[in-house]
Amino acid sequence: MSATELLSTLLRITEDRIVPLTRAGVSSGSKVFGAAILARSDLTPVTVATNNERASPLLHGEINCIQEFFASPAEGRPATKDCVFFSTHEPCSLCLSGITWAGFNEFYYLFTYEDSRDLFSIPYDIDILEQVFRVPGPSDTPETLAARPLYNRKNKFFTAKSFVDLLAEIPDAEREHWAAEIARVKDLYKSLDATYQEGKKAGAESASVWK
Repeated sequence: MSATELLSTLLRITEDRIVPLTRAGVSSGSKVFGAAILARSDLTPVTVATNNERASPLLHGEINCIQEFFASPAEGRPATKDCVFFSTHEPCSLCLSGITWAGFNEFYYLFTYEDSRDLFSIPYDIDILEQVFRVPGPSDTPETLAARPLYNRKNKFFTAKSFVDLLAEIPDAEREHWAAEIARVKDLYKSLDATYQEGKKAGAESASVWK
């Protein structure tokens, strides 16, 4: 599985499968986050889902996807170690734990935490990781604490890579093309976010406390 093949597949699944699901969800109060689980052998999508915070504040895109994956018949369902996990947005602390407990050892994401905060006005991923999990050491200053990564992107449980990381693994001659494709697919989320923000202002139904 080359970086080009993986990136191409994830972009196509985002555009063809996740964006339509998300478009339906944001109109009634759910956030813009989605996820997909692919068989590593041939990158066939096994489960695709989006956020369903209308039903429960725990049904983030990744958690909803994991729930649907395990609700499918065990016969024929690949083992999680034989899957690739994709999240449209870098997983929050809840979803990092869900991915880990489920046994997925490799995941990729399109938007970073900073994108969620700056482009989508959803700062809670960073806030929770900083306020709950980032414990200062005796010698830490505010500056050294702020410089510390929010989590280990490569550890005994999983390896996490952004699309920027994937892009760096693509041959130089192809990189400009795929950078443009990433930008194009990211742009699809502008209208989705506008719908979500309008619904939030109008008091669209959602079980989530953090809107």
